[in-house]
Amino acid sequence: MRTPSTAAARPLAVLALIACTLFGTLAPAHADEGMWLINRPPLAGLKEQYKFEPTPQWLETMQKSSVRFATGGSGSLVSSQGLVLTNHHVGADMLAKLSTPKRDLLREGFRAATLQDELRCPDLALDILWTIEDVTTRVNAGATPDMDPAAAGAARRSAIAAIETASEKATGLKSEVVTLYQGGQYHLYTYRRFDDVRLVFAPEQEIAFFGGDTDNFEYPRFNLDCCFFRIYENGAPLKSEHHLRWSADGAAADELVFVFGHPGRTRRLYTLDHLRFMRDVEMPKLLAKAWRDEVKLTGFAARNEENARIASDDLHGIQNGRKARTWLLAGLQDPVLLDMKKSREDALRDAVARDETMRAGYGSAWDRVAQAQQTYAAIFDRYQQLENGWRRSSLARHARTIVRLVDEREKPSGERLREYADSRLDTVERALFSPEPIYDALEIETLTNELAFRAETFGGDDPVVTLLLDGKSPAARADELVGGCTLRSVDARKKLVEGGRSALESSPEPLIRMMLSIDNAARAVRTQYEDEVESVERLAYADIAAATFAIEGDTVYPDATFTLRMTFGPVEGWKEGGAMIAPFTTFAGLYQRHADRKGLGEFSLPKRWLDAKSTLPLDTPFNFVCSVDIIGGNSGSPVVNRKGELVGLIFDGNLPSLVGDVIYDGSVNRAVAVDSRGILTALDVVYGAKELVREIQGSKK
Repeated sequence: MRTPSTAAARPLAVLALIACTLFGTLAPAHADEGMWLINRPPLAGLKEQYKFEPTPQWLETMQKSSVRFATGGSGSLVSSQGLVLTNHHVGADMLAKLSTPKRDLLREGFRAATLQDELRCPDLALDILWTIEDVTTRVNAGATPDMDPAAAGAARRSAIAAIETASEKATGLKSEVVTLYQGGQYHLYTYRRFDDVRLVFAPEQEIAFFGGDTDNFEYPRFNLDCCFFRIYENGAPLKSEHHLRWSADGAAADELVFVFGHPGRTRRLYTLDHLRFMRDVEMPKLLAKAWRDEVKLTGFAARNEENARIASDDLHGIQNGRKARTWLLAGLQDPVLLDMKKSREDALRDAVARDETMRAGYGSAWDRVAQAQQTYAAIFDRYQQLENGWRRSSLARHARTIVRLVDEREKPSGERLREYADSRLDTVERALFSPEPIYDALEIETLTNELAFRAETFGGDDPVVTLLLDGKSPAARADELVGGCTLRSVDARKKLVEGGRSALESSPEPLIRMMLSIDNAARAVRTQYEDEVESVERLAYADIAAATFAIEGDTVYPDATFTLRMTFGPVEGWKEGGAMIAPFTTFAGLYQRHADRKGLGEFSLPKRWLDAKSTLPLDTPFNFVCSVDIIGGNSGSPVVNRKGELVGLIFDGNLPSLVGDVIYDGSVNRAVAVDSRGILTALDVVYGAKELVREIQGSKK
């Protein structure tokens, strides 16, 4: 078994082998590249490359067995009783919310022996995609050619809100208009949404995240990164007609497998200048903030055991994001990637320039995208920190939501900020009125960091900074904001929302007062972003999409949008440093890695795993890699074989996959999964979860 390497030159080796489709390219995609729409699978390519023809029934089962976690992540139905399989790290937020100082579910794990023992999750919603409709014409109907980008953007946003509202009234289903091809097309997705979800099983974090940050995005891996929930409907387990059968045989080397999940975002369709903006502005700034947050939170967690417990989930998320951005930026800084993008973009632009009609209609699109990036660069810090920068503090996030919700709900749905449209209010209110635990010490730490960061970025005399600090240091201001806060209480939050504008204006709540004081400034920079950046991009990318479709046909897959996609490829390793990385690991490898790294906390094992070593079949496959095309959001996606049987569970990618945000290289890009045999054996032998094993195996009947 080969241990992971940390070759510093790996991004160069990765990019030197790249052969993929970027937006505007005139070359076909790599055979296994593509996050394909479930209603537009690459049937011809599958038949030609793999001699496989999925039937409509097969695709429907995959679609309606796939689950989206509204808070981020994927999953799948694996029994007729609403049992949902996902990753431990997808469920970690809920495990943290259900934990107490006396019962740490992240550390100890959880197992419900009976239905009565299952724990109801306070604010978790799961979605299953039900229908898809192309509504491009309806969205664009109000955006006339004589409109400037800002007016056209407002018209489209209004049309989207109206379409979503009408759909929900007509169907009773959660409705969402999805932007594809950066504005080239719009599809209406309807979902069955379930908000009675209960925790069934979770292993200890030590085995779910064995190897910690050191092994994250590396391979070989040895992780039981799984978690089970159950959907309830009308107080009883969901009778799920569509669900995946569990493969007892697992995957085999070189076998074709499929992944059905909800990749969050890719930017492979970006223009060259848009990628340069990512390289020079966006990624360096976001990465610097991630490093800062990680250092601050690591210090906080090290002070005592309780701090470590309450910061654990946030810290893992920050570390994961920091590592991903590090490798993405390394790829963007390699001239190989941008040179390849330039040559392919030039080819498309030349083809447009040679056609008089296309030149007149689409020729300026690339320059308009470039201008939008210049505008965005000038406002990036203010937009990120005033409009998007309050997510890590629960109290600040709640205060901002209350201020915005009270104002926005007084407007017609189509005129509101998009996240407050009628079709999305349930999501807003579920998060706002969540009974999640809020810890004063963590809130003070987080707010001190956020306030200091704004003062450092804009200067102490900046008008917004003056309003935020109110004459105090960041630490003293954070103490004041948290110490005088009543927003820990769900009832207090509800009372403020119900009281409307008058309640807000008369509230002595310091966080409400702070958010009110800076709301005009935050809205102003958001409006500038929407009018001068986003709306310009939408029109320009719609033109680039039209040009591409005219030249290549409508065969290019769209960027990821946290909607259901199908990807596929064989189970296979890859060559690194002249050696082949084997596709499978086993339980034996887990115990060997534990022994090799003994004494290092990230490589410790739970006592029950140490005790079970003598009874486990150590040659059981544990993790494996496959050349499917994934990105963040795919976590928890099922891996299935041609029969539609579940053979694995996606939980990570290797280091070369981190450039997959903007480019795909099938020679080295690998997704990492837990093998179905490893999960089943662990449940049976290590945890004695016989009832769960029987239910999973019963799904084969």
